[in-house]
Order: sequence, then structure tokens, then C-alpha cells
Amino acid sequence: MSERHVVLSLAAHPDDAEFFCAGTLALLAGRGWSVHIATMTAGDCGTVQYSREEIARIRRNEAAAAAALIGATYHCLECDDAFVMYDRPTLLKVIALIRRVQPAIVLAPCREDYMTDHVHTSRLAMTGCFCAGVVNIDTGDARPFEPTPHLYYTDPLESKDIYGRDVPPSLVVDVAEVFETKRRMLACHASQRDWLLTHHGVDEYIQMMERLSQACGQRAGVAYGEGFRQHLGSAFPQDDRLSAALGPAAYRL
Repeated sequence: MSERHVVLSLAAHPDDAEFFCAGTLALLAGRGWSVHIATMTAGDCGTVQYSREEIARIRRNEAAAAAALIGATYHCLECDDAFVMYDRPTLLKVIALIRRVQPAIVLAPCREDYMTDHVHTSRLAMTGCFCAGVVNIDTGDARPFEPTPHLYYTDPLESKDIYGRDVPPSLVVDVAEVFETKRRMLACHASQRDWLLTHHGVDEYIQMMERLSQACGQRAGVAYGEGFRQHLGSAFPQDDRLSAALGPAAYRL
């Protein structure tokens, strides 16, 4: 099972993966990996003009279109935007997803990120990976599996915690060769331009992503980068599967 070439990005909202790890997913897809992109929510609060139902439908379609650009499968766990909770029902959804996908690698948000949906998704991913093989947790036809996936956390937005302190990655992936694909994937999320301008004060969100990728890349001396930290707690794998899969594109810091 440890040689499975399956990666799962578990994010809070549509477009999160595109900001933080789409280049890495594209590189893995190009190396023959099966790629899954999952979001806890359909992003039903990310709008200034549509109803919750309308924007959820739009954003699911945007996420599926972005995933299709690298041959990935999109999943939505249908939690309410801004209300992702670390509780039993939500955790069972995450465990069931991980058991169905059976990933070797899981990419999840940073626990020090700027909003609680991301923070709770990070915790859900950690426990979901830990419990994927626990046989006394019943998730129906989604059966337990071993070994525990390799878990990596993406950079927080702007590589800062909520106090403005730097959160440095321990691994930077050089995504320059697939950066145009990353840009095209993020461009699928066109509904977010007005929302980000109104709520975040960000006009050109693709340019924002480019700036963040350049800043991350500078840590490793490459044009564009995506940063990660590996979860190395007890019962989790200690070898660096992501670096092994990506070879010279991975820079340990």
C-alpha cells in the first residue's frame, strides 16, 4: 500500500488547492499519480451577488473544471462555508473520504492559517489520516486501510500566522515548469474576483497567487515555489514520500 501513487488534496474551499498546491499536484499527475482534490465546502459564502445555492453550484463547477485540467477527480464534502467544524459527523466524512481514495500522500491546510475553516480542515485531515486504519470506526462501505498516509501541510496565506509571524516551510517544490497550468487552474475560479476584491481587498487574484509563489520560490532559489511541512507525529510515516516522488523538484530547507 505504501507504493500507491495516489495523492489527495483536502482543502476548505474551492480555489484553496489552486492557491497553495496545484503546481505540486500537476507535477505528480505528470509523473503518473492519481490526483484527488476535495473541499470541505462548496464555498457558498464566497460571493457578494449570488445566493448560497447559486454560488455553491457555480463553485462546484469551477472546482471540477480546474481539477479536470490535470486529470484529477473533484470531491465536495458539502459542509457549510464558514462553519467547518471539528466534530464527529464532519470527521466521519473525512475518514470515509480518505478510506475511499486510499491516498499515499495527503496535502492539507496549515494549522496556523488565517481563518478557522482552514484550521479545522487541518485538524480534520490529521485525525482522518490517523484514523483511516482504525477498524472500530465505522464508515460503512469505506473500509479501513493501512498504512497511514504521508501528511503534509501547505503554507499559510502569505506564509504568516494570525500574528503576522513568518511560518517557514521545511520543503519547497519548484513548480516553474507547471506554473502556467497552476495559473489556468486558478483562473477557472472566476466567480471569486468580486468576492476577493470586496472582502480581502485583493483585485487581481491570479497576480496575488503569482506573487506568493515567487516569494515561496525565493526560499529555494527557484522562480515559483509551493511550501510544505510534513506531519511527523507518532504513528505517521517518517520518510519524505513527497520529495521522493518529485526528485530534483523538491528542495529540503
